[in-house]
Amino acid sequence: MQATDFRYDLPDAAIAQEAIEPRDSARLLVAATLDDRSFRELPDLLHPGDLLVVNRTRVRRSRLVAKKTESGGTVELLLTKRLDENRWQALVRPARRIRPGTRLEIGPARGTVLEGPERGVVIVELTWVGGDVEDLLPSIGRIPLPPYFHGSIDHPDRYQTMFAKTVGSAAAPTAALHFTPRLVAAIAAKGVGFAEVDLEVGLDTFRPMGDGPIDEHEMHRERYEVPQATVDAVKATGRCDGRVIAVGTTVVRTLETAAAGGDLVAGRGESDLFIKPGYEMRVVDALITNFHAPGTTLLVMIAAILGPRWRSVYEHALGSGYRFLSFGDAMFVEAER
Repeated sequence: MQATDFRYDLPDAAIAQEAIEPRDSARLLVAATLDDRSFRELPDLLHPGDLLVVNRTRVRRSRLVAKKTESGGTVELLLTKRLDENRWQALVRPARRIRPGTRLEIGPARGTVLEGPERGVVIVELTWVGGDVEDLLPSIGRIPLPPYFHGSIDHPDRYQTMFAKTVGSAAAPTAALHFTPRLVAAIAAKGVGFAEVDLEVGLDTFRPMGDGPIDEHEMHRERYEVPQATVDAVKATGRCDGRVIAVGTTVVRTLETAAAGGDLVAGRGESDLFIKPGYEMRVVDALITNFHAPGTTLLVMIAAILGPRWRSVYEHALGSGYRFLSFGDAMFVEAER
């Protein structure tokens, strides 16, 4: 299959440029029936004994403005992954005048480019005399809002989900942005459970597939963790014939990676799983997700679940005025077994 098989015309007007309030007033498209609903009607689609699994990752303030020590020129770093105590993977712009050895000043922190840039990505060493740079980021960094989002949000936490706990992502697991405490209470009252995983959203969120066969696309590795409590909850859900419903594509990748050996197992690791047509889900029965950009691995995952119907579903969403991408509306998709 070619990357061009997963492209469609996305008008700028369809990309959400504001964060709707309240969060659960977003729209929800039921893919199986093309039923148009409100997200706060999600409990109507759930059954007692179902399990919703959320990504509890929290977006770090990873967008940094740096000054080149030698020239005084300004560059922007977007930290996408922490590699070890001092080394970070980052997107840099403009990249054309960055070389290994370039020294940077970011407030009280100091940086040195170690590798790159390669396709706009560098490996940079960051140090701070006051301690761990991670502890400094809340004061010197900004929330990395998506590059296609040109609106504004009233508070940085609007780009955090209500489940956010563990700092580590370069982007929010946006399907969970629609949840509110009121909605969670209504879901729980119906006898539906919640469980958590971690997946640190990283570089592939920002990188579309290039032209050519999708099998040639390299998925970058993202760290994940599946707690034992989540494994136990998934197994209990199966015993009572409930459905495991992933809240977002990051949860799908996490659960399916952790079940690569056949059974879901607890633990930490790195995922480079690329879910594409022909893949059979081992754990996930349904998915709540936003509408994704053309030519992305996220859209390929939707095609793996819906088959060729993904086009008609997206055409319906565009024709019905659904809002696309990170701050947009949502879709409920059931996987075929």
